[in-house]
Amino acid sequence: MLKVVVIVGPTAIGKSSLSIELAKRFNGEIINGDSIQVYKGLNIGSAKITEKEKQGIIHHLLDCKELTERYDVATFQKEAREKIKEISEKGKTVIVTGGTGLYIKALLYDYEFAKTAINVDENKYKDFTNEQLHKKLIEVDRKSAKEIHPNNRKRVIRALVMAESGIKKSDQEEKQAGIMVYDAKIIGLTMNRKKLKERINSRVDAMIAEGLLEETSHLFSKYPLESQGFTGIGYKELIPYYLKKETLEKCIEKIKTHTRQFAKRQYTWFNNQMKVDWYNIEEEGYLGKIYQDVEDFLNG
Repeated sequence: MLKVVVIVGPTAIGKSSLSIELAKRFNGEIINGDSIQVYKGLNIGSAKITEKEKQGIIHHLLDCKELTERYDVATFQKEAREKIKEISEKGKTVIVTGGTGLYIKALLYDYEFAKTAINVDENKYKDFTNEQLHKKLIEVDRKSAKEIHPNNRKRVIRALVMAESGIKKSDQEEKQAGIMVYDAKIIGLTMNRKKLKERINSRVDAMIAEGLLEETSHLFSKYPLESQGFTGIGYKELIPYYLKKETLEKCIEKIKTHTRQFAKRQYTWFNNQMKVDWYNIEEEGYLGKIYQDVEDFLNG
């Protein structure tokens, strides 16, 4: 099997900077595993790595989709697997980094996606609240409803659409054997939760200082507010401010709260869904340990 180095962990933990160091040390190229950073223009709010920060390292599936384009886990799986093959054939190390758990799992494991019927209208749910959607999902696919958070509107609707097409999401997932299709070294970064909370709050403040309001104002005026990219944390919370329905202070606090909640869900996901080798970034010598472990992994 092809070897793949994967870096996961909560938002604001330092995944991007580690991926750069590993790419420089092991002649690698990086595949983005974040569902929002694929979109052009979503730079500050998604904490997208800058050209300067890339230090000349090639990145794939980053800043490559228009905001009006639909992008989902099945598309990511297909494109990322093509990139893994391409990078490996060049004799380079494949490094995947990102915090979108479902994307990472679908890439590494034998996930197959059922195509929903083309006559199913997803827009029929646009006037439903998150609570109403989740209750509806309980009626048609109780098992999936237990696994999907009511506020994860996108996944709830996807599961509803699948059920309407005659294929329950839970039934489809039960068919998967849970077998890895790559030889993967999964590196997880962690730290004290209280300090991570402080780190997240500081990063949101830094985003505002760097021009997040100007970025969102420009994008909101140019693209439909229902664009898929605007569902990401850091963007959806500022829509009410743009529409003059909420104060800036309230919207910023929502970004911080939602980011902290997301980080908690990321920990839970990666702990429960795949075998991760965790490294505490507060421990002395953690980087050296990662470098040695990756070298041992690549050398078999």
